[in-house]
Amino acid sequence: MRSEPFTADVIIAGCGPAGAMLAAELRLHDVRVLVLERESEPAPFVRIVGLHVRSIELLAMRGLLERFLAHGRQRPAAGFFAAIAKPAPAGLDSAHAYLLGISQPVLVRLLEEHAVALGAQVRPGAAVAGLEQDDQGVTVELAGGERLRTRYLVGCDGARSTVRKLLGVGFPGEPARNDTLMGEMAVGASPQEIAARMAAIGETTRRCWIRPVGVGVHSVVVPAAGVGDRAAPPTLEEFRRQLRAVAGTDFGVHSPRWLSRFGDATRLAERYRVGRVLLAGDAAHIHPPIGGQGLNLGVQDAVNLGWKLAAQVRGWAPDPLLDTYQAERRPVAADVLDNTRAQLELMAPEPGPRAVRRLLTELMDFEEVNRHLTEKIVATAVRYDFGAGPDLLGRRLRDIDVRGGRLYDRLHRGRGLVLDRTGRLTAGGWSDRVDHLADPTAALSAPAILLRPDGHVAWIGDDQRDLAEHLARWFGRPGA
Repeated sequence: MRSEPFTADVIIAGCGPAGAMLAAELRLHDVRVLVLERESEPAPFVRIVGLHVRSIELLAMRGLLERFLAHGRQRPAAGFFAAIAKPAPAGLDSAHAYLLGISQPVLVRLLEEHAVALGAQVRPGAAVAGLEQDDQGVTVELAGGERLRTRYLVGCDGARSTVRKLLGVGFPGEPARNDTLMGEMAVGASPQEIAARMAAIGETTRRCWIRPVGVGVHSVVVPAAGVGDRAAPPTLEEFRRQLRAVAGTDFGVHSPRWLSRFGDATRLAERYRVGRVLLAGDAAHIHPPIGGQGLNLGVQDAVNLGWKLAAQVRGWAPDPLLDTYQAERRPVAADVLDNTRAQLELMAPEPGPRAVRRLLTELMDFEEVNRHLTEKIVATAVRYDFGAGPDLLGRRLRDIDVRGGRLYDRLHRGRGLVLDRTGRLTAGGWSDRVDHLADPTAALSAPAILLRPDGHVAWIGDDQRDLAEHLARWFGRPGA
């Protein structure tokens, strides 16, 4: 048994969206957190990413949404699946049924600032080089030889995760077969010329488009010549060369804001946990960015894991609780990988995929089909397996009206919540971990529910004894 003092309760490798969000979630429960970020400076390029409905809801649940809205641009929740141009489906079950476009560096900065304000420590320029774990904790070795001690380590260090490799966790799937260039820049061609060229090549090349994203700025996407090193951004000349090869003109592109490339590799970690070491975000799963799901998937991993890992550190977690992280989130990632595979097939230039795409385009005129595919992308359709029960069981609950305001305003502290329309129930001995709101006027089609800190419905009913059993299942022994 080692006797070295713990540097932190949890060390997180990587301060991207998943790592920063996880740090903040842990700090809501007074867990000592150290985030190690291998890069000394933020990325030099500015990539615009999209926050989907479920991620926006999670920000609202933690009281963060307004500051993100101030830095982003709201767009309709439409045209996500294989870039098939259909309007947003009616009746999306959310008070936040839109896409929020935001600069990724700004998003990471806001999440990091939130985590630091809650008490997390962030060390830039600190790269994990080795790890050893035992029954009491994990010893983390940095690239410079420094050794740190922690109760738990979480690898949020991206697709090439050092933590995952050190653990020896397999990362099976398909390697990249195609690369695509993506960037934002000015163009010299007229809107009419761009529209005509895109229409001419649209039936055979789905991976090429030029779209305005601001005054004088266009998003440019074009197939790359081959599979390259995505650690090195492409050059403007490479964009021009590929545009000429695909569209017959380079459209006079100039003055790039950022340039990058992405591949279509698709991989899923065999395990999300090995003892006291866990994986989240791109360290656990990678896939093509079709539909814009990757960053969102990582943020949602963090919110699922944060309260469970905090419970383990604080000593009140039921024995199986931490294992539910993999049990719940790995199937979600597998489903995302499958839908991105399907979308890529629908964007292939061969006659067969083009015929299937035309058929699906017709089917999406049916509201049910359009909504089903959209809900897959925006993650509002996720349902965890909590056993038999009403359809709402295991699903997240939308932000409904409750006494004194909105439901999500009651979830800012990352605690559980009993929403009780009967007025007869209580959180009892779990009141240090679970809040209770008696509200007969709540817009809820159930007598009472138990919400986990991630907003998923863990119980539905009206019996105090049954509620107590489910409180113990998710929140441990009363008074622990």
